[in-house]
Amino acid sequence: MDLKTASAIRRLRLISVPEGISWIILAACTVIKYTVDSGFDVAPVLGPIHGVLFVLYVLFWADAWNRTRWNKGKAALYFAYSVIPGGGFIIERTLRREAEDAVIAARARKEGVVNA
Repeated sequence: MDLKTASAIRRLRLISVPEGISWIILAACTVIKYTVDSGFDVAPVLGPIHGVLFVLYVLFWADAWNRTRWNKGKAALYFAYSVIPGGGFIIERTLRREAEDAVIAARARKEGVVNA
């Protein structure tokens, strides 16, 4: 894995968690707003924050897809995680594991342990 590909995946990992958190908070606040008569409305503040984080996620996802050459199914799954509340946590963990596996494979090739 070259440096630009690793950087693209790292950017996607870094934005996925805040995007997931903002999605969950926005959804919870919206439910509270419409179920409890408390005057609690933070959607005008959280909405644009989540919107910016989501746009960044999509841009970083597209960059990572372009660099890693994921198949369409894997790319669609990673995009679908962005619209599922808490999906950002899943993709961060998945991408971290893939990066760790790539590092292990590269070290094994370098040391001559495997011929991959």
